[in-house]
Amino acid sequence: MKIYTGRGDEGMTDLRDMSRVSKTSSRIEAYGTVDEVNSLVGVVQPSGHDDIDEKLATIQNHLHIIQADFASPDKDDPDTPHIEAHHVQKLEDWMDAFDEELDPLQSFILPGGSEAGAKLHHARSVCRRAERRSVALATDEPVNDASVAYLNRLSDALFVLARVVNKREGVPESAPEY
Repeated sequence: MKIYTGRGDEGMTDLRDMSRVSKTSSRIEAYGTVDEVNSLVGVVQPSGHDDIDEKLATIQNHLHIIQADFASPDKDDPDTPHIEAHHVQKLEDWMDAFDEELDPLQSFILPGGSEAGAKLHHARSVCRRAERRSVALATDEPVNDASVAYLNRLSDALFVLARVVNKREGVPESAPEY
């Protein structure tokens, strides 16, 4: 199978149902930004923490599902993989468990810290952009609400994971100065 086809040379691409859309469509923006998040999550691994790497591998699979979900113009297509409420709940359960390791948050913190912590903060900020792109898509076209909710929750989860990694690696959190 060749990687290149030339079908996108004029600024159009195929969706899952083989319909053609502009590469600047809100659907392509949404799943393309999810792809960026997925790539950044991949850059974090190995984080040096097996339990976190296990969660990140699961997250990458979930993000791939969201990409497929957003690439389908029919949100109810039974052949398209879908994120569901239980995937969102899984993120919440992980955050609740990891939160027990952390000191209570007293203020905003600046992104950064250890190498893995900073990469997780970067992935979090791009995840917020992916969420904004998915909300924009949802204003134009029907989308799976659970995918939008997942991205919202994922940015929180990546924030918690960044804090956990930094704490485990002995890197203090820095608050902004106003």
